[in-house]
Amino acid sequence: MTEKEKCHKGLLYDANYDEELLRERAVCKDLCYEYNSLRPSMIAERTEIIRRLFGKTKNNFLIEQPFYCDYGYNIEIGENFYMNVNCVILDGAKVTFGDNVFVAPNCGFYSAGHPLDAEKRNMGLEYAFPIIVGNNVWIGANVTVLPGVSIGDDAVIGAGSVVTKNIPSGVLAAGNPCRVIRELTEKDKNKYRME
Repeated sequence: MTEKEKCHKGLLYDANYDEELLRERAVCKDLCYEYNSLRPSMIAERTEIIRRLFGKTKNNFLIEQPFYCDYGYNIEIGENFYMNVNCVILDGAKVTFGDNVFVAPNCGFYSAGHPLDAEKRNMGLEYAFPIIVGNNVWIGANVTVLPGVSIGDDAVIGAGSVVTKNIPSGVLAAGNPCRVIRELTEKDKNKYRME
């Protein structure tokens, strides 16, 4: 079994020294470098690089610069996806975002992690578990999402949170570790005026 196959099965794998994974990360880093070097006004060129980089995109999305990821091909984004500046996706495993997802600045989505055992960690071994973000989710600034986490539809994650466990749909959650604060209600829909 290759190191990449081990990774996709959720097993410990060699991320630091495996030639195939090193090569794939180098290709990704080159595309990120190219993307981050473009002028913000070069929207068509930016869109093309993201389409080449990511595993799946819909039609309408915007990812502000700078942006960084490990492989790119494990990232899937839905329609009307927006990611603000200085975000990182470590996509050793699949990282999926639904439709109408807003990600604030300085967020990290880390599907990769390291063993607690120092001996295994020092061998360059790591694991990767998928991250799933549902539809209509807003993720506040400086949020960290850890391996294996799912965030349900219509959830709001407060700024500065560290999401270590699954978050259900339709809630406001925040904190370190992130926990449900309360359910979102009809009152929340009417809090801000449109006119």
